[in-house]
Amino acid sequence: MTAGTAIEGRVVKVSGSLVEVEGLPGAVISEVVALGRVGLLGEIVAVADGVFTVQAYEDTGGLAPGATVAALGRPLSAALGPHLLGGVFDGLLRPLSEAGEWLEPGAGAGPGDTLRWRFTPTAAPGADLAAGEAVGTLDGDGPFALLVTVPPDLPPGVPLAVESVVPAGEYAADETLAVIGGRPVTMATSWPVRRPRPFRARVDEVAALHTGQRVLDLVQPIARGSTASVPGGFGTGKTMLLQQIAKWCDADVIVYVGCGERGNEMADIVEELQSLVDPRSGRPLRLRTVVIANTSNMPMMAREASIYTGVTVAEYFRDMGLHAVVIADSTSRWAEALREFASRRGALPAEEGYPAGLASALAAFYERAGDVRTLGGGRGSVTIIGAVSPPGGDMTEPVTAHTQRFVRATWMLDRDLAYARHYPAVAWEGSFSRDAGALAGWYARNGDPTWGRRRARMGSLLAESDRLASLAELVGEGAMPGSERVVLLAGRLLRDCVLRQSALSPNDGFCSAAKGAALVDAVLAVVDRCQSLIEAGVPATRIEEADLGALVRAAEATGPADAEGVAARRDTVLAELETLS
Repeated sequence: MTAGTAIEGRVVKVSGSLVEVEGLPGAVISEVVALGRVGLLGEIVAVADGVFTVQAYEDTGGLAPGATVAALGRPLSAALGPHLLGGVFDGLLRPLSEAGEWLEPGAGAGPGDTLRWRFTPTAAPGADLAAGEAVGTLDGDGPFALLVTVPPDLPPGVPLAVESVVPAGEYAADETLAVIGGRPVTMATSWPVRRPRPFRARVDEVAALHTGQRVLDLVQPIARGSTASVPGGFGTGKTMLLQQIAKWCDADVIVYVGCGERGNEMADIVEELQSLVDPRSGRPLRLRTVVIANTSNMPMMAREASIYTGVTVAEYFRDMGLHAVVIADSTSRWAEALREFASRRGALPAEEGYPAGLASALAAFYERAGDVRTLGGGRGSVTIIGAVSPPGGDMTEPVTAHTQRFVRATWMLDRDLAYARHYPAVAWEGSFSRDAGALAGWYARNGDPTWGRRRARMGSLLAESDRLASLAELVGEGAMPGSERVVLLAGRLLRDCVLRQSALSPNDGFCSAAKGAALVDAVLAVVDRCQSLIEAGVPATRIEEADLGALVRAAEATGPADAEGVAARRDTVLAELETLS
């Protein structure tokens, strides 16, 4: 902000983070203002009779009536650029790694003027480029090259002349690298966080997002560019499951948004990302992650903005033809910020005190996911996975209920499974995936034609096993016919051999698609053999007493991609069963 370019007013009232301002002619709703001498950021949320109501994004301690206010002439925007990868930021995308114990009030966002990146031009003067097309590439520490593109807010599809391009070399983020259609192009850019970045078209063809967690990939899968929610009460393992997805899913960029979570949890994820090695590139995993840490002790409005900041960052990388995943932990804390904000404004409350626009806000957020054809002609995606923390584990409360209307998959976490130390505690009954049917065709085209039948049979056996388990509690398992006792055995084997997965195991923390399929096929082969033995007259007691340990320990004893090792253990168990015939 420079003198003469901003409209200045005066603070007339301060009530916590809500500030009333006069003397801002021409200012509009959603415009960002700088409050006081240090320039605390705030957003205009209401206008009435020349009085502007501003919600501050920072602590207003020390701000008093009479302080100057400057309207900045823009909505809340994210500073985007190559500096994001590997960084830790607050909800306004201000860097936290070098901020000290507390972030200084009025601190700015952006890469600063000390970092430099090597730029290699791909366009020459005289060429014609349209919005979103690449001007050059940046070589950084990450596993992929980043693109410098024509700004996406220019008219789409209209070619503009490249007037000049700098030669290859190292440049700062704010240096002009090219001039296109009279507009300078830099590697750093800015974009309003509540406005989706444009793209050419959505892609109809689906592709699986492999998470490395068997209960998700085999039972309730998600496609790239899709959406998922993870509802669960306290202690059911939401954060651990989301951290596993962040570490192991096959996306190019991970944007982890800690929205109102505890500081020690955020410290754990940052520490892990710093120490882990990316299994695909062999380089530090942090080089393809962006962490937005807006913990529970940070200002409420920054928490509200953090998920929009996160999805804007993901769209920035999507527009380079990369696949990004946004993990929001948790959207319940974001919704609580909306409720607090609405209460301060005096808005009429709806269900459980949440604002009437909660459903619309959730829909608008999840709608920004998608697998798209970018303005530059590439293919990129944004996948959104949001945790939901219902108070008291009530799955009928508004945030959980509305979220399930708008997402393509729900991974419901079950308290009983968690207390039985079955992790991930994803309930196979309460969860669903609307992508499963389309992904069955994708797997069939990509080397696994039996994926759909395998998943259907797993679901059938698990459901039948749960039904018979209730019956067994009444009459006793010994009183049930042999075929039903084999179904109960099948349910136990699927739960213990396939769906249970240790996040702390070097062999089992991540599971490849081939190993996951081999584990399911091994269990089904053993179950089929047990059923044939029952039909041949072998007592169910003898089958239940057989040593199935080699199969039960297969996931832990074999490597993350060792499908052959699983098959060998299956053969060992089948040979053991042959001795019973």
